Amino acid sequence: MEHATTIGLDLAKNVLQVHGVNAAGQVVLRRKLRRAAVLEFFAALPPALVGMEACGGAHYWARELTRLGHTVRLMPPAYVKAYVKRGKTDAADAEAICEAVTRPTMRFVPIKTEAQQAGLVELKVRDLLVRQRTQAINPLRSHLAEYGIVAAQGRKVAELIALVRDDDTRLPDLAREALGELVAQIEALEDRIERLDRRMVRHARENETTRRLATIPGIGAIGATALAALVPDPHGFASARHFAAWLGLTPKPHSSGGKERLGRISRQGNSMLRRLLVLGATTCLRHARRSPEAADWATRLLARRPFKVAAVALANKMARIAWALLARGGSYNPSAAAA
Repeated sequence: MEHATTIGLDLAKNVLQVHGVNAAGQVVLRRKLRRAAVLEFFAALPPALVGMEACGGAHYWARELTRLGHTVRLMPPAYVKAYVKRGKTDAADAEAICEAVTRPTMRFVPIKTEAQQAGLVELKVRDLLVRQRTQAINPLRSHLAEYGIVAAQGRKVAELIALVRDDDTRLPDLAREALGELVAQIEALEDRIERLDRRMVRHARENETTRRLATIPGIGAIGATALAALVPDPHGFASARHFAAWLGLTPKPHSSGGKERLGRISRQGNSMLRRLLVLGATTCLRHARRSPEAADWATRLLARRPFKVAAVALANKMARIAWALLARGGSYNPSAAAA
């Protein structure tokens, strides 16, 4: 049997579908594989181009198949969907992947290393704990509001926790006991987040790339770790503007008939990284309001644009600076940026 030069591999938890074609584009391979038999099967094949969707477990399989001598390409699932001819089956998906990976205009996802994925796991665990803390704080506020106890917005809940633990006559004993469980959960989550933050700061200081990224105003240890983990290959973007567009920090175009229409930002790309950049930009703008001489560009921007619009614009600028440092090396130089 003629060997396959291009293979589409549809990933799943237990049963994976393989579709292969030869150099002439003729189908020479269709097969289902149990998870335990995948590596043995590909080890027996001559080196080939293997296409996969960038989904859960894709980076693991990409690393393993690369070690076996194959050339692996990961693609966004949304870009593969257009090549599915009809219906939704594993075989049809594998055939579509095999077709999509050969397209000259296809965009590919860089394969992450184990270290990069470890940094990403740390980020996602922290993000989950922060969301759980918010989920615990919100009901604490709402339940206390039923007794006329209200605190200022934000995470300033220390006074609410103190009221739960004190013998405040406004709270019945039954309510105080129940809310004490929420308070214990909030404090436990605070401790876990604080431990993760200390660990991430330590790792960021030990890594040369994250140290350089942290020199950008508005990007701290967490933002630098996110950039290093989520952008393994900055050269995959033609320019800094392409990188900012990939993050969803540029206006969404609705243009036709020669008329340019730009709407809100597209919000495409990784939402966690975009959120971290916007939060960092918000902090920088608040500092610029207190000391205008420290940030001339941001001050001029605030003078003619609303605060949130200025924050997104500054996040766009921060993203472009981060791409330049990732792609070209070096650290942020405020004097060069001002020039």
